[in-house]
Amino acid sequence: MKIILLAEDDDMSRDMLSRRLAKLGYVVIEARNGTEAVEAARNENPDLVLMDVCMPKMGGLEAMRKLKGDPKTARIPIIALTALNTADDVRRAIDAGCAGYETKPVAMIKLNFKIRKLLGL
Repeated sequence: MKIILLAEDDDMSRDMLSRRLAKLGYVVIEARNGTEAVEAARNENPDLVLMDVCMPKMGGLEAMRKLKGDPKTARIPIIALTALNTADDVRRAIDAGCAGYETKPVAMIKLNFKIRKLLGL
């Protein structure tokens, strides 16, 4: 089973996404902010990270840069999750290291397609 780290500060969104991902057969690890996400990625070695861009303590873009700058976590693909959807927002996320970008509200079929593609499934 593939392990997904879900970094999302909104409790309802995190719970909904976590349950949906579990129904699709993924093991889900949760983080409530960028700091927790970086720590969890380093400790749990997930197969993929879903990272909210706007979070407290450490934002998603900073967390992505930290993960991509660490040899232990640099190989983990990251999909940015955000309500921000301008060309500049997408460019900033890509520059921070994300391999995919999904706007909220999340379309699970589309998100799962991206996840499967990045995981080589």
